[in-house]
Amino acid sequence: MMLISEILEAYPGFKEPILQSRCVTHNQVVQLIAEHSKFCAVTVAGHSYENRSIHLLSVGTGDVRIFLWSQMHGDEATGTMALFDLLNYLASPEHTSEVSELMKVCRLFIMPMVNPDGAELFTRRNAQQIDINRDYLRENSPEAKVLKAVHDHIKPHFGFNLHDQSDLWGLRDSPHPAALSFLSPAFDKAKSLSDNRRAAMQVIAVINSELSKHLPSKIGRFQDEYEPRAFGDNFQKSGTATILIEGGCINADEESQEVRKMVFISILIALQSIASGTYRLQSLNGYACIPENYKSLYHILIKNIQVDGQQVDIGINYTPTRVLGSTTSIKVYSIVDLGDLQTMFGHEEIDATLMEIEGNIIFEAPANFILKQEGRTILAFSEGRLQSKIIT
Repeated sequence: MMLISEILEAYPGFKEPILQSRCVTHNQVVQLIAEHSKFCAVTVAGHSYENRSIHLLSVGTGDVRIFLWSQMHGDEATGTMALFDLLNYLASPEHTSEVSELMKVCRLFIMPMVNPDGAELFTRRNAQQIDINRDYLRENSPEAKVLKAVHDHIKPHFGFNLHDQSDLWGLRDSPHPAALSFLSPAFDKAKSLSDNRRAAMQVIAVINSELSKHLPSKIGRFQDEYEPRAFGDNFQKSGTATILIEGGCINADEESQEVRKMVFISILIALQSIASGTYRLQSLNGYACIPENYKSLYHILIKNIQVDGQQVDIGINYTPTRVLGSTTSIKVYSIVDLGDLQTMFGHEEIDATLMEIEGNIIFEAPANFILKQEGRTILAFSEGRLQSKIIT
């Protein structure tokens, strides 16, 4: 297994340069798949509601079947970027010996974009406004049918379910957002353990052990409440050791370029541990000791401000909205909480003890106010759009 330091040093050599934004488009994916068809078997597994192609790539000759899929939610592209970095790594002549050993044991099946219609609009849901990851049972969306049919055909031993989580999720009592979060999903209400669920926990424990030195106090574990409509829970039930990887936030990396690197490295560590069988040496405590995720952050937290004669705190978050026809997005800010928020944290915090607000503070409405200190504007919003900001 390559050392993490070696992977980090070599990473720029196989980072896919076409993908530099969280707004990954279907056309970009199609272009990259055409390039990788030189060494991958490529099939069109099906089509989206708006008739965009959904591709499946396979590489390797081994008996251990591993299914990796990304972008069930159209605005969650970190895993997609990481998968193309992985494909570049697998095709890299500098790593032939490591790749050869991996491909002798494993066969990878990669679906880089499950929801191309959502990706086109940079929205979570598909063109029918359906959350594909809550459509396993009814299969109302063609994308769910495709993903389910591919899984049933492959019958993978391991599955990697790649998502993005909001930068508002962190660890308890930590002011930092989680960089990565993991889960071995439950397959019943009792949260029972099966051999494949244990295997997924052990693989996650390997990843955490390797990466925690590079991401101290920034790796989280999702609560494992059973969700009978979700794909991960049902794939786990079917016998696939299913691993959820959620890309979070590192520093102010709004396009998730640092996180994609860590998602890529997580996948590579996992694949190497599966190929070598070393994950079996991990205890389940290595999984259980990963701290749970909590939604403990706001994008902006204003502390100790007088509103209607009361001292309160104000939590403000933004929603990124893609600019049609481009790969950029704009931020629309809303007031999402009001009151005593002293147990919470902000990416940016303002102590407004000596400040005053001009405008209306309305819960769940677009931010539309000016925060001033001695006549100087500290923060200003107009109909949800940030006008100016000075963080003191």
